[in-house]
Amino acid sequence: MNQIKPFKIRDIEINPPLVLSPMAGVTDISFRRLLKARGGIGLTVSEFISVEGLTRNNPKSKRQMRFYENERPFAVQIFGGQPERMRMAAELAEEVGADILDVNCGCPAPKVVKHGGGSGLLKDHPRLEIILSEIKKAITIPMTVKIRAGYYDNAINAVETAKLAEACGAEHIALHGRTKEQGYRGLANWDLVKQIKEVVSVPVSGSGDVNTIEQAFDRFRETGCDGVLIGRGAMANPWIFRQIEDAMLGREQFQPTLEDKRALLLEYFDMLREDMPQLAAIGRMKQLAGQFTRGLQGGALFRTALYHSHSVTEILDRISEYFETITAGRRYFGEAGPTHEIIEAPALDSCEAASVTAVS
Repeated sequence: MNQIKPFKIRDIEINPPLVLSPMAGVTDISFRRLLKARGGIGLTVSEFISVEGLTRNNPKSKRQMRFYENERPFAVQIFGGQPERMRMAAELAEEVGADILDVNCGCPAPKVVKHGGGSGLLKDHPRLEIILSEIKKAITIPMTVKIRAGYYDNAINAVETAKLAEACGAEHIALHGRTKEQGYRGLANWDLVKQIKEVVSVPVSGSGDVNTIEQAFDRFRETGCDGVLIGRGAMANPWIFRQIEDAMLGREQFQPTLEDKRALLLEYFDMLREDMPQLAAIGRMKQLAGQFTRGLQGGALFRTALYHSHSVTEILDRISEYFETITAGRRYFGEAGPTHEIIEAPALDSCEAASVTAVS
């Protein structure tokens, strides 16, 4: 398994070659900090940030660029369809100290695409070329791009898009192997990663459907890609990066205990409360706990109990209660009784996630 090695984006080493994929409404400063501390992440990326917000001094967009020193290397990802605003936003990202500027050409959300941004750029190569050229002239840090297979299912143009990006000076290309039309349905086409790798000389990474250590190794082996991006898989298992790195280095794979899982939830909740108003922190906590407790005994009942919690104390009590019960080997009944139907955590789609809020 030693064929998987670090790669460089210009002179920035991505080691291990594993990237925490940007997810709107998920990979904020607290989530990235939480996962970075678990180990195994070679590059963290901001949530995708609207250049309209950034260049019009929207405080939310500005906040999304914050990062901790120990997250480095750190990339800011921007989206938009106006060359001038994309250039200004890229300059702002360099000013705040980001190591890399990433251009989103993949998000399929209608509100992004209708303004020509995200995967809208896949069907407008002339506009994409102007945007990338403008950004490249304006910044000294590396520029990278995240693309999709194509806009329409019957017009797969990832290879052409990748060549265009490289010609405009992109120094890393990440492909999510679904089309805009496909959204998050079906499977990602990793064969396209291999095809891109064969025609460009910059590093190429792939994204989509990597939820296990085996899947990560299979993708590296089948495509010869330089890196693998993991998004939703990391919400379900925050230790996935560390486990993949353990396997790469021939170490015994880390297996989190129930105590590790409890500690992670509490640490995350602390970070959220430090960073945002209480209500927002409670909403965000429900969202992660929903993904993170899939597969745990009584997990659905625990998620339901959390969704019905409305204060910090209630959430902390639910967490203690749940982990004490299952650690003692007892069955967890949650808020026993027929009054609460089980609420399942919504499946999150990376750039649509911002519009999915936890049930309160």
